[in-house]
Amino acid sequence: MASALRDWLDKPNTGRGVHLAADDGGWDFRGYGELASAARRTAGALIEEGVRPGDVVCLILPTDFTCIETYFGVWAAGATVCLITPPLFQDGDDYVAHVAAILRQAKPVLVAASTDLADYAGRAMAQAGLPGEPWLPRQAAAEAEVQPAGELALLQFTSGSSGAPRGVMVTWDNLEANSELIARSAGFEDDDVVASWLPLYHDMGLIGCFLTPIARQGMLRLMRPDHFIRDPARWIRCFAEAQHTAAPPFAYAYCARRVKPEQLEGLDLSGWKMALIGAEPIDPHSLEVFAELLEPFGFSRTAFRPAYGMAETTLLVTMDKELRDPLAVRPDPESLSFGTPVRILEQHSLGRRSLGAKAGWIVGCGTPEEDVPVRIVDDEGRAMPEGVLGEIVVGGASACPGYFAGAEAKSTRFIDGEVYTGDAGFFHEGQLFVLGRMGDSIKVRGRSVYVEDLESKIAEVSGLGKGRIVVVGVPGAGQKGLALFAETLDDAWVPEVRETLRRRVGEDVEVTIVVGTGLIQRTSSGKPRRRYMWERLKDGKMDGARVVP
Repeated sequence: MASALRDWLDKPNTGRGVHLAADDGGWDFRGYGELASAARRTAGALIEEGVRPGDVVCLILPTDFTCIETYFGVWAAGATVCLITPPLFQDGDDYVAHVAAILRQAKPVLVAASTDLADYAGRAMAQAGLPGEPWLPRQAAAEAEVQPAGELALLQFTSGSSGAPRGVMVTWDNLEANSELIARSAGFEDDDVVASWLPLYHDMGLIGCFLTPIARQGMLRLMRPDHFIRDPARWIRCFAEAQHTAAPPFAYAYCARRVKPEQLEGLDLSGWKMALIGAEPIDPHSLEVFAELLEPFGFSRTAFRPAYGMAETTLLVTMDKELRDPLAVRPDPESLSFGTPVRILEQHSLGRRSLGAKAGWIVGCGTPEEDVPVRIVDDEGRAMPEGVLGEIVVGGASACPGYFAGAEAKSTRFIDGEVYTGDAGFFHEGQLFVLGRMGDSIKVRGRSVYVEDLESKIAEVSGLGKGRIVVVGVPGAGQKGLALFAETLDDAWVPEVRETLRRRVGEDVEVTIVVGTGLIQRTSSGKPRRRYMWERLKDGKMDGARVVP
């Protein structure tokens, strides 16, 4: 299968390329001619190792030129890429178990790892029952011809659950359609520059800020996440030249806390065209404090582009592409029930009024494009009109065909060419407003935390059996929430569990703990009816329930 995403490997623009952040504060540059040659020589080495079109190759590599060359080397060999995160906050054994779970599902013909990660990779391969050792990336003497490709461009494993990761099958058609949507919505022009610190294993970092600019041979300034955490001003300084970026809401608030105006002295940010915000519910306060920091240097609030997307739709679903200040609304929390109209208590465009607007506020994520239809449905799958809360359903060419190897999720489903996202949302003034996950996970710092993992840990800490505990991700305007239902009348364990949850999900997640008997409702197959339980509690219909203060 041919793909425009690989065309640059045969026709590189030698005058452009990738600037990679160095640890000393400088930048290293390689042009697309050099990168294409290295990728094709890497493809030659992969072919020598037996990699063939349609095979899956897993990569466990830090963000560096070797990673870039190996990624496109896999594509040049016609294989499917599966990027696996390097260890970040997990200890060694947990990380190895997580990687092993991915390898068991992906069944790669080859696992490539850097020298410093080869031990982890080797242990994970052994746990997954894969023979051999990790492959250290190398290049053949001669450049290989770009091989025909199979149907899948990449396997994008959803982050979070160490026990049951799920690989989204992203076809070449999916990826091309979404990359085109991103470029069109962003107003990406031939000479534009992209700057990013997002990790490449995450769909927003990989597809939005890496594959899309490289496929168009745009200039790219690429940092590692740790570069951003240590010196967020370094990222902002990129926009003296760059026009496009993307980040979760917490990153903009982090910059506002850490960066001092004197660090930006002499900077002109008036050419900054797009600062996409996504990966978790967007609060207007985070955007406003960032805008007020940078406004003296020429930054405009109209550069903010709130967006909604997910791996199961390749990446982007909607982005507010209009040149306007983002719209923030505060819904009445009592009206947030599926299939009922949402009452809007207040609304305003981003500005000084947004300071302090955190919990209870959400920002519009734009109007859907015709080729990516979005609808809101109730529990019975019936389409709901504007203003009514329900589940977000996405169709079009970016909707992926499903999870690899028959894996299933509890909230996200693939039905008749559409993705039932498991996210709650509604339309208001033509824009999509997203509350977040409906039951089986919540977004924390851009990554999914799955309730099954939390249930296992809570069962261990509380001493209650796992069958007596159900955790629900609770959608709420501008904040993340969890509800814990426990089949017990005792609450002595609650303080320790609250502290455990604080360490796992952070202090900004609202936790509701409910004890009692007869609380847990299950389907005929034994699965917890998570959202149904929450809505019964909220409506006062859960007899015998007691909320622990």
